[in-house]
Amino acid sequence: MTEQQRTSDEGVLTRIGQARMLLHGGDREEARNRLGTLWQQLGPDGDPLHRCTLAHYLADAQDDPDTELAWDLRALSAAEGLEDGRLAAHDSAAALRALYPSLHLNLAADYAKLRRPDAARAHLDRARAASDTLDDDRYGQGVRAAIDRLDRRLREG
Repeated sequence: MTEQQRTSDEGVLTRIGQARMLLHGGDREEARNRLGTLWQQLGPDGDPLHRCTLAHYLADAQDDPDTELAWDLRALSAAEGLEDGRLAAHDSAAALRALYPSLHLNLAADYAKLRRPDAARAHLDRARAASDTLDDDRYGQGVRAAIDRLDRRLREG
């Protein structure tokens, strides 16, 4: 990665982080606006990790479950956008792989909200299978716990 790419990468990540703080602070509309602007600026050929991260947070900023699902599907599509050859050479390959359990978990939760239990179960199974790539750290433990909670909810519902 060149110095210019690294600087650009840091700028995008900073802007994503700022919008994320707005989102977690309760200003969903402003977060949605900033993330949407950044999504437009990146365009379809933007870095897949950035596109995946943006779509993931855009999903979280939605009020409508169908729109949330659409953004979560975009996040998964962006993650899958790296072909195997490029994935091995991409600096963010490990980060993308670590996102798959969360991406499938989010899709499972979306489908559960939309009362589509078969689709929810399919993505929950993918999330559980992909969770093998997670470290045994706070993030990995949190994702695994969320998978278990949604699994219980689906079995009870």
